[in-house]
Amino acid sequence: MTEINSSFEQAAIAAKSLPERPDNDTLLQMYALYKQGSSGDVSGDKPGFFDFVASAKYEAWEKLSGLSMDDAKKQYIDLVKKLGGSVED
Repeated sequence: MTEINSSFEQAAIAAKSLPERPDNDTLLQMYALYKQGSSGDVSGDKPGFFDFVASAKYEAWEKLSGLSMDDAKKQYIDLVKKLGGSVED
């Protein structure tokens, strides 16, 4: 496993036990970076208008289209570290 993938997995685990719950915008950013880093560009149909949470997640992920998976992983790791998550380099 590459170093970036190992750190990404550590960050995903650390994100579940952050010292404080991030605000909703930060949570959306974390979700989008995680999905972009693990799955690449957005796929599937956009959720219905009245499914507000799923629509917000989809749109946040969609905004990252074109960002490489490795860059998304790096940004995700950096964000989790900034929020107080323990991730080894």
